[in-house]
Amino acid sequence: MTSHALIRPAWTPATIALMVGGFMLYWPLGLAVLAYIIWGDRLEAFRTDVNRSTDRFMGGVRRAGWGRGRRGGPVFMDRTGNVAFDDWREAELKRLDEERRKLDESRAEFEAYARELRRAKDQEEFDRFMSNRRGRPAGEGPIVEG
Repeated sequence: MTSHALIRPAWTPATIALMVGGFMLYWPLGLAVLAYIIWGDRLEAFRTDVNRSTDRFMGGVRRAGWGRGRRGGPVFMDRTGNVAFDDWREAELKRLDEERRKLDESRAEFEAYARELRRAKDQEEFDRFMSNRRGRPAGEGPIVEG
């Protein structure tokens, strides 16, 4: 059995009733419901983008060393009192930082590779254009390959 939310970003009887009621009570409320009906489906993508940006920003803050706790270490590195767990967690965080560094390096390498491929393709197309241009008689229109 599938369930559908009663209030969702669509023209349902419930959302229409909320919109009309909102306009009757206080017009900005009705306008807000109307905006939700029209653009509400984009909220999930917006929330995902905001979360990704926030995570990226906070990762930069942590790497920069901001947000130190009472004991001088990062807030997320507060000791729990269990030495074995704290040592394991510290080792795992170091391993994850190393994995992230490797992933960032791989991404940069791939972006450079893709950039070089695009440049080579552009160069090939330009060379083909120049050879076609040199091969036609003066005054003739452009040659278009299809």
